Amino acid sequence: MIPWGGVTCCLSAAALYLLGRSSGRDAEVLETVTRVNQLKELAQLLELDSKILPFIVAVSGRVGSETPIKCEHSGIRGVIVEETAEQHFLKHNETGSWVQDSALMLSMSKEVPWFLDDGTSRVHVMGARGATGFALTVGSEVFEESGRSLVRGTLDYLQGLKMLGVKRIERVLPTGIPLTIVGEAVKDDIGEFRIQKPDRGPFYVSSKSLDQLISNLGKWSRLYKYASMGFTVLGVFLITKHVIDSVLERRRRRQLQKRVLDAAAKRAELESEGIHW
Repeated sequence: MIPWGGVTCCLSAAALYLLGRSSGRDAEVLETVTRVNQLKELAQLLELDSKILPFIVAVSGRVGSETPIKCEHSGIRGVIVEETAEQHFLKHNETGSWVQDSALMLSMSKEVPWFLDDGTSRVHVMGARGATGFALTVGSEVFEESGRSLVRGTLDYLQGLKMLGVKRIERVLPTGIPLTIVGEAVKDDIGEFRIQKPDRGPFYVSSKSLDQLISNLGKWSRLYKYASMGFTVLGVFLITKHVIDSVLERRRRRQLQKRVLDAAAKRAELESEGIHW
């Protein structure tokens, strides 16, 4: 029988080890990117390092846009807005009890051209939603209770449903918040600078500073490696215990079989001498 518990622990240890190595490599890569202290320096840096492709930099600034979106419910102005609406209801399960469930009714996303501005210059940002660390903040969360009527209630009951209401959530990347972006710096045909996802290399969009990103990746790398060691020890213990138990069980069976054979031989010898037992 295969010791699946031990095998699972060893496979988990291998996966955690690979995650730890990946986080460690990411931290090392971030340490090597060019730090842009002021955005006005980006033009000079691109001229000096124009032969390096892709040219990976770390920039910081506040989110801005010439045409920001005004959120419908919260009134917050942002450059990326996602809105979802979920219908919440009670339904009959197989035992006849009412259980709560939900279904997605609406999912919309809007984005306008936006940039980072640090007071010295600005750089446009492309494809931020595909970056590691990108997250939207909840602008508003509203629950609208369903209207009650006899006809609606009867139809819902016949369908085995009780409508509770609609939950609407707005998530937004607001203007004015500080961000750090690690990506490829390029200059377009009209002379504007932008940060985008490189064909190869890191792409981060985060509210944390570059040093905080590096520190967090280092911590996760160590945590994954420690967890990998723990699962390895546990897996080896379980496999070793299984092997020892199997060896002892086979030895016990051999000893039992030997005693049975010895007893049969002894009985045959006694019977041959005319002694019955």
